[in-house]
Amino acid sequence: MNAERDLTRLLAGMRPELDPARYVFTTVDGSAPAGVAPVVTVAEDEGLTLVVRQEEADAAALPYDYVAARITLRVHSALDAVGLTAAVAAALAAEGLSCNVVAGFHHDHLFVEHARAREALAVLVRLSADGPGHPGRTPRE
Repeated sequence: MNAERDLTRLLAGMRPELDPARYVFTTVDGSAPAGVAPVVTVAEDEGLTLVVRQEEADAAALPYDYVAARITLRVHSALDAVGLTAAVAAALAAEGLSCNVVAGFHHDHLFVEHARAREALAVLVRLSADGPGHPGRTPRE
């Protein structure tokens, strides 16, 4: 499947892509309601967490308190790759940006505060250009 494991290549090849949709995190008992197509589900003891488009949550009267944007890292990261999530989270945290990471089989998806999505995207683009292994840089610890 050619999934990448090398952190330097992962960072250099991130190609972060911002989805213009607005996403929300909500929870339900049982399954997702009709008309709701989650992009992420997480089964927890307390209920089923859904990440859905805001308009779907509104139409289904689902409660939420966090509106996010989704940034997909287009690099095909291996599920056992080490350091990508930490490097991304550290770079965003340094700018006061929160991030909820979901690993898919092919890509990592970052859910960041919608109001600061373009700022988060710029941080990731800089990290990709300036990350460990970039000429003139030393690996960040």
